[in-house]
Amino acid sequence: MSTIAKFKPGVQTPVLPFWKSALLMPSVGPLVVLLLFCLFFAFTTEHFLTPRNLSLVMQQSVILGALAIGQTLVILTAGIDLAAGGITVLAMVIIGRFALEGLDPALCILLALAVAIVLGAVSGTLVSRLRLPPFIVTLGLLGIVTAATRLLSMGNSYPIENDLAAFFGNGFTLSGARVTYGMLALLGLYAAVAFALHETWWGRHVYAVGNSPAAARLVGINVPRILLSVYVVAGLIYAFAAWLALGRIPSADPNALQTANLDSITAAVIGGASLFGGRGGVIGTLIGTLIIAVLRNGLTLRGIDPLWQDLVTGVLVILAVAADQLYRRRW
Repeated sequence: MSTIAKFKPGVQTPVLPFWKSALLMPSVGPLVVLLLFCLFFAFTTEHFLTPRNLSLVMQQSVILGALAIGQTLVILTAGIDLAAGGITVLAMVIIGRFALEGLDPALCILLALAVAIVLGAVSGTLVSRLRLPPFIVTLGLLGIVTAATRLLSMGNSYPIENDLAAFFGNGFTLSGARVTYGMLALLGLYAAVAFALHETWWGRHVYAVGNSPAAARLVGINVPRILLSVYVVAGLIYAFAAWLALGRIPSADPNALQTANLDSITAAVIGGASLFGGRGGVIGTLIGTLIIAVLRNGLTLRGIDPLWQDLVTGVLVILAVAADQLYRRRW
């Protein structure tokens, strides 16, 4: 008999046991994978569980973790954003160049935020109003922002010498572990977006649009407005990721974050976000980000070639998509 019972008037729909409901959560599988990786590297390397190394794993997760939040929001609407890394690098160069030329750093950061929001609004408008495929729109935007970054930077990188621009690289030491403000800001950002997705009407509408735009329209949801808002919020997050990156990277380099687009998609997919939309969340994305960071850190400690890191990550992505497909067919 099917686990999901059909509703009949006067008949109470059976409720799944807690443990079955927990197993059906998209983030449970990635969490198990993360714990297994941690156990494996804890027993096979000498320094993996040291406070200093665990702090390093978290610091390495800051930039990717922020980018993956914006990517997850887009994926929840059954889209994909290939310009995430490009927008972030453009924002980094805007802050780095104009701050070095004497403009107030606060204005530089606000300018970068404004540019990223405009770029997100352009993507959102083309996707929501003209109904162009997100893949094509963001691929074209990636080419535009990459060229704009090269023109603005003139091929140069700009050292970060201002305290405000590099603020998120500062921090304090706790029990032998380095805790940066960027790590705390990232966790706060995840908490805020998770709350917005699960406790507000906007978040419920995002999931509804991702599940079925046609059904969302029938219940009165303004689908174009929701799509536009998602891309605008994603652009804002990408600019914030640029500010976080300047605390981690000592210069605004136009050639930085070469694999950021694919890495952010990887983190979201490994974390349980469905490329078909409507399933997943930022908590799973955080776990996916940590899986990538732990995997790379652990393999580096074992002295394994970085190419194997990419190979294992690719296998995890394929397995995650396959698991999502099986889930959709089953339920």
